[in-house]
Amino acid sequence: MASRVVMPKLTDTMEEGVVLKWKKREGDSVASGDVLAEIETDKAVMDLEAFASGTLRRVLVNEGETVKAGALIAVIAEPDEDIAPALADTMAPTPSTKPAQGRPTAPAPSPPDAQAAREEDRVKASPRAKAMAAERGIDLSTVKGSGPGGRIVEEDVLKAKAAGVPRPAGATDRPLSQMRKAIARTTTQSKAPVPHFYLTADIAMDEAERLRAQLKQTHKFHPSLTDMIIKAAALALTRHPEINVSYMGDALRYHATIDVGIAVGLDDGLISPVLRDCGAKTLEQISTEARALIERARNKRLQPHEYTGATFSVSNLGMFDVDNFIAVLMPPEAAALAVGVVRDAPIAAAGGVKIGRRMSVTLSCDHRALDGVQGAKFLKEFKRIVEHPQELIQT
Repeated sequence: MASRVVMPKLTDTMEEGVVLKWKKREGDSVASGDVLAEIETDKAVMDLEAFASGTLRRVLVNEGETVKAGALIAVIAEPDEDIAPALADTMAPTPSTKPAQGRPTAPAPSPPDAQAAREEDRVKASPRAKAMAAERGIDLSTVKGSGPGGRIVEEDVLKAKAAGVPRPAGATDRPLSQMRKAIARTTTQSKAPVPHFYLTADIAMDEAERLRAQLKQTHKFHPSLTDMIIKAAALALTRHPEINVSYMGDALRYHATIDVGIAVGLDDGLISPVLRDCGAKTLEQISTEARALIERARNKRLQPHEYTGATFSVSNLGMFDVDNFIAVLMPPEAAALAVGVVRDAPIAAAGGVKIGRRMSVTLSCDHRALDGVQGAKFLKEFKRIVEHPQELIQT
């Protein structure tokens, strides 16, 4: 029996994928489990495996083409098998409404305002999309929806607004990558409904830098600053489990493990590989595993389970000389830590002023799950651990 090969929905946020490269060609023999193609999702490049054996009879998508999740891209069948049924559209057409018999009667004319209101009601759009369109003066009847069943969503309204802006001479438009599309979608969905609040602290880094230098000299291992921050955050979360939660609508979910997402910048976007069960790992284990995860992230070789399900996130832009910034929360996380550069700063001391090393961090919190005092207690403990870093290598 012919087997339809469709563009799989490889991640929760994936709406479409790009066929980067076909590993099999038309006429090639295929066994179940063979890699048919490389697919670029919104997060990584992944292998598409065959679920049936036979011959790759038809390839319907060229390399480099973007395809909606669920769309047919190839057919596997026996060499002499009729594949016409597999190529046929499986979506049944919407039945048309038969007109009533008898003489038609013309509807009474409606006032223009009432008619416009009914036209607006017939447009399928999310409440947020309707509000955004009203704010921007966009006629929703002219907007093409990308949501389920053609429903207009916020991103469609934003695209329509951008399309109305004339392009200046010399400017070029570059299509969004799958990753950038996902970032635009998920950050909009996060920032709009989640009530963020932010807490900032300045942390003395003199002892932490001395410890890093000491570990490097002893050749035991050489943790990055991000590794030390992850370990300190894990210790603080262990002592303040109320931060390691997710807002579930009618309940707060307390997570059994501390799974930290590490923000990694790529050429076309951002991905956060997840380091699992950090509360049970030593600094050396965190350093070793984080290095391997980040390397796979940069090569776009992460599997879905390696970049989903974080309960807390760390984003460090200190290597780019950023003093401070704030992070957007990615649900289901209720908190995320943004880390700035370690800098020289004048410090008031007994009898004068000295130069010390300081780092600014900002904690973003979901106010539906957390309150200011809870966030402040966590941040105070995190600061204490970083300023007394021997604890990082003792646990």
